[in-house]
Amino acid sequence: MTSAGTDVVAQLRAAGCVFAEEEARLLIAAAAETGAALEALVAQRVHGTPLEHVLGWAEFHGLRVAVSPGVFVPRRRTAFLVDRAVELVRARTGHPMIVDLCCGSGALGLAAATILAAEGRMVTLAAADIDPVAVECARCNLTPLGAPVYQGDLFEALPEELRGCIDILLCNTPYVPSAMIMQMPPEARDHEPRTALDGGSDGLDIFRRVAADAAAWLAPGGHLLVESSEDQAPIVMSVLSEHGLAGRVAESGEHYATVVVGTRL
Repeated sequence: MTSAGTDVVAQLRAAGCVFAEEEARLLIAAAAETGAALEALVAQRVHGTPLEHVLGWAEFHGLRVAVSPGVFVPRRRTAFLVDRAVELVRARTGHPMIVDLCCGSGALGLAAATILAAEGRMVTLAAADIDPVAVECARCNLTPLGAPVYQGDLFEALPEELRGCIDILLCNTPYVPSAMIMQMPPEARDHEPRTALDGGSDGLDIFRRVAADAAAWLAPGGHLLVESSEDQAPIVMSVLSEHGLAGRVAESGEHYATVVVGTRL
């Protein structure tokens, strides 16, 4: 690494960045690619801006996903949810309809559709979010796939013709309890929209709203996939059952992830 790179590493390490060497490499590459001043990029990172917001992209499931400032950064553990969705599509016949609800940057839908396209399996994809900044970011990622991105509150954003036709509903709802928000890392707490983090008193307020209407929007045999904590999973299962969906839990020690799948019977 050059002396300039060594200096960047030192600045990042002093600011508490655990992976200072890797971040320094990414910031130096970003400055070279974009023509931005390296000093300005480093200053943003040192002052707590998430690395992904500084770079303008996040790595998710092997893809470079555009992430604008103020947009939720897709977590690597959520790749486990995408993998479960892909498995479910592989088990279905026909041309499946996938919807990425609470889509943020659109990373989940993008990854699922990209994986399936590489296998020769074409899908129809749509996405929606309540946050206009997230919607614009998702459009940047999903328009090249021909996928529309709608703005609105959960299912209200979707066109009526999708009712009863969704085969795979990806819905990474916020599931952090309100009282725990202040304990989150400042990168998330101070730079990501609260609506993408705060799930209410027990973390499941938005999920309950999704579960209440999901069966009406899913196709027969369609699946709703949500991420939760391990402790929340039994409650999630109970809520799904209350709304006529058969639930099952999938866990990954590798990804430190818990996904609950609800199926319309």
